[in-house]
Amino acid sequence: MDELLLRSLIPGVIGVLVRRGADFAAAEDAVQDALVEAVRVWPDDPPRDPKGWLVTVAWRRFLDATRAEASRRRREEAVEEEPAPGPVPGGDDTLHLYFLCAHPSLTPSSAVALTLRAVGGLTTRQIARAYLVPEATMAQRISRAKRTVSSVRFERPGDVSTVLRVLYLVFNEGYSGDVDLAAEAIRLTRQLAAAIDHPEVAGLLALMLLHHARRAARTAPDGSLVPLAEQDRGRWDTGAIAEGVRILQAALARDRLGEYQAQAAVAALHADASTAAETDWVQIVEWYDELARLTQSPVVRLNRAVAVGEADGPRAGLAALAEVDGSLPRYAAVSAYLHERDGDLETAARLYAEAARKAQNAAERDHLTRQAARLNSRPQ
Repeated sequence: MDELLLRSLIPGVIGVLVRRGADFAAAEDAVQDALVEAVRVWPDDPPRDPKGWLVTVAWRRFLDATRAEASRRRREEAVEEEPAPGPVPGGDDTLHLYFLCAHPSLTPSSAVALTLRAVGGLTTRQIARAYLVPEATMAQRISRAKRTVSSVRFERPGDVSTVLRVLYLVFNEGYSGDVDLAAEAIRLTRQLAAAIDHPEVAGLLALMLLHHARRAARTAPDGSLVPLAEQDRGRWDTGAIAEGVRILQAALARDRLGEYQAQAAVAALHADASTAAETDWVQIVEWYDELARLTQSPVVRLNRAVAVGEADGPRAGLAALAEVDGSLPRYAAVSAYLHERDGDLETAARLYAEAARKAQNAAERDHLTRQAARLNSRPQ
């Protein structure tokens, strides 16, 4: 059994059923039934046309379920005639499913779960393990999401920015359980880039590749975080960096700048520096200025303050930081770093400890705690 093949076929099969009249929830359930049957039958009798086989079996499962419910009698009449088996006509079903799963009526967590299930082909158990929640909880979340989008017209134009936000959320979840969500997000974004010609889709793919390229160097053998400036750049994936830069350059050449392209440009400048000292911080500040103009995001201004501190000195960075909302999650950590750079070690140690208490995950908390301890243990 080729699991990747099965998963790649799922969006197209769901799309065919929806175009034939099935609502999203019923189509997704029928396809899951067909996948179970494929796992049972294919090892001994592989089909010549895997997608056509799945469509045929899933459509029969849908018809069986439809006929079994009296409340769906009107739909039963509409789908009574089963199309003859044969080659399945091509269609941009994956793209439609992206837009459907990222529908604005869904919460971000529901949109991510539905995308992983319907487009990514992951099981409910795999998604639950990735998000460290009980399988029953994730099943309820996916069921609610399917019910929500079942009433949405399949032909409704999608919102690219919403789809990209969902994929970026998947990527930022990183790795947990038995599913590498960062790698899964890259796979799905590649699919989207192949289906739609949009510079921001390319920008997001480039951003993911450039960030993912540094993954092996981000943690020490004991699992502790390694800051960017201290990472062993020899462990960065040069192939992923080269691909990300190539994709980004092609996107930027179209002169339709968006936030993901700008973020990718920052990541590319980091990747281009052979050592931390060679980083072009002046250009990075300029790209953060573009990002701030595009997004009006306080998080962007927070990151810009760090870049200003590197380009123009810690005093300039602290001045830029003073214009940022102090309630942001990483504000204390940035302030601690800039105060340390400026030589105010006592304030820096206090702020590192404060940042550790506010950290959003254990790895970040441990790193900030070590930073505070390092400064507190210095000779007086």
